[in-house]
Amino acid sequence: MRDKSAVLKQYFGYDHFRQGQGPLIDSILAGQDTLGIMPTGAGKSICFQIPALMFQGVTLVISPLISLMKDQVNTLVQIGVRAAYLNSSLTINQYSGVLQKIRENAYQIIYVAPERLLTESFIEVARELDISMITIDEAHCVSQWGQDFRPSYVQVAQFIEHLDKRPVVSAFTATATAFVRDDIVDKLQLQAPYVATTGFDRTNLHFIVKKPKHKLLELKEILSDKEEQCGIIYCSTRKAVEQVYDELVAAGYEVAKYHAGLSDGERLRYQEDFIYDRARIMVATNAFGMGIDKSDVSYVIHFNMPKNLENYYQEAGRAGRDGTPAECILLYGGQDVVTNQFLIDRANDNEELDSATLASVKAKDRELLKQMTFYCHTNDCLREYILRYFGDQASHYCGNCSNCNENFETVDIRVDAQKIISCIKRLHERFGIKMIVDTLRGKNTARIRQLELDQQSTYGIMADVSENRVRAIINYLILQEYIETTNSDYPVVRLLAKASEIIFDEEPLMMKVVKVEKKPVVKKQLSKKGEEINKEEHHLLFTRLKKLRSQLAQEQHVPAFVVFSDATLYDMCAKRPSTQMEFLEVSGVGHMKLEKYGELFLQEIEVYCRDEKSGF
Repeated sequence: MRDKSAVLKQYFGYDHFRQGQGPLIDSILAGQDTLGIMPTGAGKSICFQIPALMFQGVTLVISPLISLMKDQVNTLVQIGVRAAYLNSSLTINQYSGVLQKIRENAYQIIYVAPERLLTESFIEVARELDISMITIDEAHCVSQWGQDFRPSYVQVAQFIEHLDKRPVVSAFTATATAFVRDDIVDKLQLQAPYVATTGFDRTNLHFIVKKPKHKLLELKEILSDKEEQCGIIYCSTRKAVEQVYDELVAAGYEVAKYHAGLSDGERLRYQEDFIYDRARIMVATNAFGMGIDKSDVSYVIHFNMPKNLENYYQEAGRAGRDGTPAECILLYGGQDVVTNQFLIDRANDNEELDSATLASVKAKDRELLKQMTFYCHTNDCLREYILRYFGDQASHYCGNCSNCNENFETVDIRVDAQKIISCIKRLHERFGIKMIVDTLRGKNTARIRQLELDQQSTYGIMADVSENRVRAIINYLILQEYIETTNSDYPVVRLLAKASEIIFDEEPLMMKVVKVEKKPVVKKQLSKKGEEINKEEHHLLFTRLKKLRSQLAQEQHVPAFVVFSDATLYDMCAKRPSTQMEFLEVSGVGHMKLEKYGELFLQEIEVYCRDEKSGF
């Protein structure tokens, strides 16, 4: 059997495995069922593709999305791997043709939609194959407690039972809490699996939370210095997608859009515009993205807050997949909580769940929404908050998130907290945050007068404190478990046992708040290996190599990143290879890519260096 490192270099062009890849591959090669939980961009696909290339038989990859299959098969074919897919995008004749080639052992790796597994035609073919491994990608879809439950994934275990010989089974996902991980093992019936969580940290991602008064103005300001970059903007509703799309088109941006209200043809057209770089920005609901293997996404902006951290981290993680620096920006507004609560309450579309289970799922979703809301309000390190949620240990300071890079001061909020606690108590824990804030700040509204809240002793006692500061303190008290909001259609604020400490203790209650003046954030651009790179220095050569890459991609009708990623182009710029052996030293260049593209890129680099030397 060939060495896994040699296969990595030959096909994928990398000299070293990333963290956690080696042990996962070794487990699979040893014939052990395996579950890998790795963040987006950590290289999950290599963990099953390398064993697939080393096994004698065929590997079946169960994948949930057509776009994922198409991208991964295109990429594999580019590096000389015999691969194909079976899904609803194929015509009857195409589908039959692929089945025939499968019978002739024409493929090493076959991607299959879960809906196809239990069809009579596929089971018949599968029983004729020597299947070495079955891989379940996006494995969290099998768990009804995960964020993207798909009933069709339940068929995977049934399909395996239909086979005459059980192959090794591997499963991979980007985001899974301990509970979801255990559910995956149970639902897929993994046998004594090797389970590895490689850590959820993506050090190249810069996390930012903003609370703008006008989101569209803030969005345009953010995009103003990203004209040459590729990015995704997520919205929570179709209406928001259309609004943002129209605004950006009117502003002259090259934009695509994606949501369930579009026809299949429209979604495909917009998706390909984005994948093939005809549109630099994709505005979409969360219906877009899972399995989109576009490596040059430089930023992900959430125009609305997602309903849970699993969704947020998976969607944000679509930035910087090639390891280069990328931004994950969340634009928070109070209406986001209301919208998500509405979506949770109206979620009755899963007919396979009985009423009791559906109610349990909704209660879980409300709790997850609360954790997501806390993320938007915490003054602590954003990276630490995310990693702690997924069970990872992290430093209290990452130096690469908006909270760590803001200039904070720590203030004693005990007196203000006592006023808030007193108000909640005097209002008999019957009202939500807005009514409490309005009472404390002495708002003269019809509702306040109707309820006679203007007669309360706590009315107006924080009139000199801004609404944002009052809300920030309330959210801090929720985070620290002094108070809570109920999970109901009309959430109210209630006191918890710890609230008495605020009233009776005399020790300061310290909270970090943002100063008006902020320190300028110095952003370093890091290469895949963490080395500092000067993008301005390499801009001209990078532009020329990018143009060549685009021409080659158009000729072959594949996305540009399938030819080479941005990270690989930057490594070419830094190393400026002049021979084939030196070209092989570029990260992401394997033997097949050298054979297909080496001469063209070496010529382009040589011409650039000659022009640069002569002063042109």
